Amino acid sequence: MQDVVLTLSETAQAAGFQLVHLAEVGSTNAEALARGAAGETQPTWVVADRQTAGKGRWGRSWTGFDGNLFATLLLTDPAPAARIAELCFVSALALDDALLTLAPDLESRFKVKWPNDALLDGAKVSGTLIEATTRGATTQVAIGIGVNVAHHPGDMPYPTQSLNGAGIAVDRDQVFAALSRSMVTALAIWRRGQGFNAIRAGWLARAHNLGGPMVAKSGDRRIEGVFVGLDAEGRLLLDTPDGREMITVGEVVPALAGTVH
Repeated sequence: MQDVVLTLSETAQAAGFQLVHLAEVGSTNAEALARGAAGETQPTWVVADRQTAGKGRWGRSWTGFDGNLFATLLLTDPAPAARIAELCFVSALALDDALLTLAPDLESRFKVKWPNDALLDGAKVSGTLIEATTRGATTQVAIGIGVNVAHHPGDMPYPTQSLNGAGIAVDRDQVFAALSRSMVTALAIWRRGQGFNAIRAGWLARAHNLGGPMVAKSGDRRIEGVFVGLDAEGRLLLDTPDGREMITVGEVVPALAGTVH
């Protein structure tokens, strides 16, 4: 494969985004937020060749694995506070679009799982962690995206996969260049939350197990039902024997067919 230099797409450059490329960092999210605290307000991608203290949701480790994508986008006041969580769905669509430009045959194999994971052939290939901090009237958001490009962990409580392991011949730099382009488009569609209906529709079109049985774990609750969609605020909708449940925070896994009635 021809070598590709890590770079922002022309679309991202034209939109005023900038790139910080580091050989190694503890966490790209922490680095991005630190730069924001130091006064950076320009939309900034922080990409590291290696991450030594990264984390996903629920504090799970997301480190090591040279050749994978460790990237965080720092945004300043991207939307009203109530809309910030929608960036999970925005970033999921941006990644989907990026991968499909590189490998169009992925369309039937790549799905999104509520609220922020991407699945390839049913196994996790990417995760997103949204973190925000507010100082005075300014809110800065770090959209951390990790993609298993060359490698995937084997000690996780769920199936994992990498792009290369699934036969997708792309490298980290190609994935990032495509993502930096598609993120500009996704953010423009979202329009600080005003276009969330379009984002929601696009996400549902790619949703894993829509219409199928699902288990949601929220706090101490285990909720079984049929995954019927998202509401206008991005909450997961499950139809259960006791009625419709709206899940705001939690994790979901497909249930065995026939276990939900």
